[in-house]
Amino acid sequence: MAMPGPGADGHSVNGHAVETPQIDGHSVRWQTQEEHANGRLVFPPGFAWGSASAAYQIEGATTADGRGASVWDTFAHAPGNVRGGDTGDIACDAYHRYREDVALMASLGLNAYRFSVSWPRVQPGGSGASNQKGLDYYRQLLDELAEHGIAGALTLYHWDLPQELQDAGGWAARDTALRFADYASMLADALGDRTCTRCGCSATPGPTLCIRRPSSPMPT
Repeated sequence: MAMPGPGADGHSVNGHAVETPQIDGHSVRWQTQEEHANGRLVFPPGFAWGSASAAYQIEGATTADGRGASVWDTFAHAPGNVRGGDTGDIACDAYHRYREDVALMASLGLNAYRFSVSWPRVQPGGSGASNQKGLDYYRQLLDELAEHGIAGALTLYHWDLPQELQDAGGWAARDTALRFADYASMLADALGDRTCTRCGCSATPGPTLCIRRPSSPMPT
């Protein structure tokens, strides 16, 4: 699947003019005075101008259409954990407003969108059968992105472990890794024809992870 958006000559992205790139190794470098008098930073052909999000931050609809509870739901609803008692129950309501969100991305000339799948939305307890309505949501999101020439980059996991798996030991239990493998395979089968990029938000072992996600640190 080709990345949609950039012009073949690298001078336009969805109709928006961009500069010709100058690359040194893997990083974008400053042009020399001979190359460009004002030394502006430029980008390579096919550079992905995009935006990014995480499921719990934006989707809301935490009990809709069979979604199960995640560790973030439990954490955010516990008194005193979040200033003002805020939760992700509604958030940006992207579950219901994704078409509007994609239209906004298109209006900005973006050609890529990195988002994460809510594990408990597509597999409520973290194991067993998939939730078809949850999978349909991500299919519809990817279809909407494609209609606007925006490539979807799917993140498998962004800290929203199903609460049932946390209750069974979380990432400190070896079985959780096996359940994650099943989940990843399920998404590849269900969404692999619609997205060219599948990445995982990996967790580095250590107790410092407690400041980033509301579950036990992985074993060293």
